[in-house]
Amino acid sequence: MADYTKVTLDESEIPTQWYNIIPDLPTPPPPPLHPGTREPIGPEDLAPLFPMELIKQEVSQESYIDIPGEVLDVYRLWRPSPLYRARRLEKLLDTPAKIFYKYEGVSPAGSHKPNTSVPQAFYNAQEGTKKLTTETGAGQWGSALAFACAQFGLECEVWQVRASYDQKPDRKTMMEVWGATVHPSPSEVTEAGRQILALDPDSPGSLGIAISEAVMRAAPDPDAKYALGSVLNHVLLHQTVIGEEALLQMAKVDETPDLLVGCTGGGSNFGGLSFPFLREKLAGKMDPTIRCVEPAACPSLTKGEYRYDFGDTIGMTPLVKMHTLGHGFIPDPIHAGGLRYHGMSPLVSHIYELGLVEAEAIHQTECFEGAVTFTKTEGILPAPEPTHAIAAMIREANRCKETGEEKTILTALCGHGHFDLRSYEVYLDGSMVDYEYPEEKVAAAMQDVPVVA
Repeated sequence: MADYTKVTLDESEIPTQWYNIIPDLPTPPPPPLHPGTREPIGPEDLAPLFPMELIKQEVSQESYIDIPGEVLDVYRLWRPSPLYRARRLEKLLDTPAKIFYKYEGVSPAGSHKPNTSVPQAFYNAQEGTKKLTTETGAGQWGSALAFACAQFGLECEVWQVRASYDQKPDRKTMMEVWGATVHPSPSEVTEAGRQILALDPDSPGSLGIAISEAVMRAAPDPDAKYALGSVLNHVLLHQTVIGEEALLQMAKVDETPDLLVGCTGGGSNFGGLSFPFLREKLAGKMDPTIRCVEPAACPSLTKGEYRYDFGDTIGMTPLVKMHTLGHGFIPDPIHAGGLRYHGMSPLVSHIYELGLVEAEAIHQTECFEGAVTFTKTEGILPAPEPTHAIAAMIREANRCKETGEEKTILTALCGHGHFDLRSYEVYLDGSMVDYEYPEEKVAAAMQDVPVVA
């Protein structure tokens, strides 16, 4: 296979188990705490929001969890996803590095998000849920959940961050085609939204605000549950099908990554690709550098504090220990709406604290510059989120050109940008701006983060 461009798997090679990294870590991650008592939460605390099977997965100590047949049946619509060797990009950069990307834009929703929306919808339908509520930034997660709900006969109600709702109207239409009801967030339909709008009628919104609205809608309704597209352990668990497939594909061409990079907002795409490789690293079978890449305007890992904080803006969710910029922090309206979250996944945060992964932050103009270079060579238009990983990948490839190192670089291209053309238009006409890290806004937001002993 010396001249291959893409590496494919047969449907029979779709992973039949999700991988749970927690048992393999040197120390377990800190537990989530009840927002009132500050004591570790139990299953009964999460039952109003999640079905019991997902709660079990959230706290599981099993290394592998079987994927239900009904979920695999839907996965087969797009899995296994292809792994590409970016030969044309390598040639343009004149680098000795080998560049690989696992392409998740082949799913019906155009991103990696259905890897978890499908099982979440399945488990909810199995337990009698009639409706799921959720938040979405760029619309990738809302689209994925709307698709999954359509597969299992559930209603779907979505709060989309206002900045992205205005920037990306096609994603709203896509959600509605699958039957979802979509609100801009903050909205007038929940008390949380009304509180924010009273303070700032022109609020661009944030994922934290949208989470508050979706939780507020679901919690009192016995027929409704809440679904989250990133951050939580069970979400990252479901995404490990990406990394498990990539391991098989890299082995087929006798390659092992020296560097693995992934964009990080809440952590699901990054965890999905990296956790199976980190398992192999912990077992001494390979030794890749694993790097998180985040927006310079919302750098929770590289600039945030590692402490307990709320996952939402209003403070309704359990307290989780994560790298946070403060639950009240509203990021600037960068085009990567899926990365505009004040905190990082507790599991990714814990692994970062253990020194098992590293992180860097990149401004959006460099990201879009890299994306345009990538598109001209590889032909795929990336969503704004994975442009961060592409920029980091190009940085490393250029370093290899300077040093002569023949590194093998792997990333996950977690979605296409067909509904993000307005973002590219802003870049191409020269009006895109780089937002600097807002130290004063973050300092103010951190003052409201609870102190937990």
